[in-house]
Amino acid sequence: MPRFDKIKIGDSKVLESRELPDGSMIRRRRVTSDGKYRFTTYERIEMPQLSVKKSSGNKEPFDRDKLSTAVRRSVGKFFNSEMEVEEVVNRVVNRVYDIGEDEVTSHQIGEAILDVLAEMNEVAYVRFASVFLKFKTMDEFEEIIRKQRERRSKK
Repeated sequence: MPRFDKIKIGDSKVLESRELPDGSMIRRRRVTSDGKYRFTTYERIEMPQLSVKKSSGNKEPFDRDKLSTAVRRSVGKFFNSEMEVEEVVNRVVNRVYDIGEDEVTSHQIGEAILDVLAEMNEVAYVRFASVFLKFKTMDEFEEIIRKQRERRSKK
């Protein structure tokens, strides 16, 4: 097994390139210049830089990796694979950029996460909603579950 830190991507040759179905990344199958090893790289399409306004009033650059870590930590265990978690993150990022502003609020990002989770995994949705919306009573859980059931029955 090769040590991947020793393989220089620039010294490799691309065998095949494919855009992922959601358009978020390009998958490239590569071979080292000596032909010994094959490996895959994923290239993410760079998006314009957004600024996030926190509830404290502070601003910071939008960080996809921070979003990804937060989603994994909060609801990752409700998904069957890393690819499903990555799909959640990709869909949230797309919704955040679809807002069409240079600056978004952390609340808008949370709402985007809720929207995506509502479509993909109801248990993760309720779990995230309970933290994001700061549930204090069982009634709040019952209300969010009722709303989710109504949304599902409309489909």
